[in-house]
Amino acid sequence: MKTLQTTFFLFVFVPLVNSAPPIQQESLQFFEYDTDVTMGSLIQQDYEMQSKDLQKDGTNVSLDTSLRLQGDDSERNVPPTKDTNLPTCLLCVCLSGSVYCEEIDIEAVPPLPKETAYLYARFNKIKRIAVSDFADITTLRRIDFSGNRIEEIEDGAFSKLLLLEELSLAENRLIKLPVLPPKLTTFNANQNRIKSRGIKANAFKKLTNLAYLYLGHNALESVPLNLPESLRILHLQYNNITTITDDTFCKSNNTRYIRTRMDEIRMEGNPILLAKHVNAFSCLRTLPVGTYY
Repeated sequence: MKTLQTTFFLFVFVPLVNSAPPIQQESLQFFEYDTDVTMGSLIQQDYEMQSKDLQKDGTNVSLDTSLRLQGDDSERNVPPTKDTNLPTCLLCVCLSGSVYCEEIDIEAVPPLPKETAYLYARFNKIKRIAVSDFADITTLRRIDFSGNRIEEIEDGAFSKLLLLEELSLAENRLIKLPVLPPKLTTFNANQNRIKSRGIKANAFKKLTNLAYLYLGHNALESVPLNLPESLRILHLQYNNITTITDDTFCKSNNTRYIRTRMDEIRMEGNPILLAKHVNAFSCLRTLPVGTYY
């Protein structure tokens, strides 16, 4: 009887136990969304799915082509970036008072929005700057024309820019300087063709905020006159400076005079022996960088 009960138990319950699926722990994958590995795997899966779908349809299209087909057809009609007939803010990038017109081969200053405060027009083909270029733009604070072909700047071109603080004309073809606006703090005319006769005697005298003056790699024969007291950095390296006087930086009639703000003067690469002009640096806290022997 017991044998019969045991046989009946095994016959009824064992199949039920075997048919129940084993408890499986769900495998979870945690992705860090800022890693390239996870995104790469997801993108690869998407590519494979698209490829299979295309193959099912009997269409032999590469993955790159299939992705391009999903793009906006309007992209094919984007106008060329070097079309200089476009409005300024289509030709350039206008953003929060800043206009970026860099490396687009423009040959003249484009018409600017009246609220422009910062203009970056580096590495173009601009040859001339006229008074009319900034006649109505009185909000400018910074202009960068580095790396153009500027040969001429009309004297009144910057006269109305009373807020202008930074001006760069580096890497151009200037032989003389224009009249500069009064509130400049930084002026860069490195790597031009400027000679001493191209700088007026009082060109910097009234620039009482000027702290950084860069005139390196030009053709100056002497240090510019009447440098303002505000000047901190002066670069004159690699010119043709052959003369210097006791009044160039100091005051020969005042032995107690000290230029307290002047931190750096660079004059290396000039055909002048600075050791012969020791009195010219008596008012400086540090000697200019250059040749002394």
